[in-house]
Amino acid sequence: MPTPHNAARQGQIAKTVLMPGDPLRAEYVAKNYLSGAVLVSSVRNVYAFTGEWKGVPVTVMASGMGGPSAGIYSYELYHEYGVDSIIRIGTAGGLQEDLEPGEVVLAMTASTDSNYARQYGLPGTFSPCADFGLLERAVAAARANDIGFRAGPVFSSDMFSEYNALGPEQAWKPWARMGCIAQDMETYALYCNAAWLGKKALSILTHTDSCATGKSVPDGTRQSALFPMFEIALGVVR
Repeated sequence: MPTPHNAARQGQIAKTVLMPGDPLRAEYVAKNYLSGAVLVSSVRNVYAFTGEWKGVPVTVMASGMGGPSAGIYSYELYHEYGVDSIIRIGTAGGLQEDLEPGEVVLAMTASTDSNYARQYGLPGTFSPCADFGLLERAVAAARANDIGFRAGPVFSSDMFSEYNALGPEQAWKPWARMGCIAQDMETYALYCNAAWLGKKALSILTHTDSCATGKSVPDGTRQSALFPMFEIALGVVR
């Protein structure tokens, strides 16, 4: 049944969901890649479309910005709508100097400065990871399409680095020192929900702006820079 955040009826959400943060990106993917895409929810202008990719039902639904928002939408998709797999297709800031704008990052695991995992009452620090099967298919899809990628840990923060009052020395550099490739806001919450509910998740990110070098994807190509990420994500769909 519909939730306070999703008006879709049972059966209108596919077992596999692609999840960008931006509602307009969800609309773009649905209209340009899926056949027969239909809008099934627009609560709070967070769009969800369901269509098909090569005969396989797929839903594209936005998560909004940040871990709490992504946590709510992904939890409801898993728990209320019976979704099996969520593939995040988002943007990220680079934390390594040799990561060029436009490169794709496959998030093997996620660290965080968030208290999201506190809800589980664990006697320690939880490190959620991607589903290996989804990750394996993403790697195969990238190689089949001759798309370069990095696979490794990411850092999901509650704060946008440029606005962090602590400054870069404390905001992101310690995470870069530990090998985190890129920073987003949503992967940690998504991976936690998947772990808690026994579901599958993978976060595929396009590096758009580097914290380490200041380089960015040019404004005129920011949309097209996401196309390789879309191709990889759709290559994961089964």
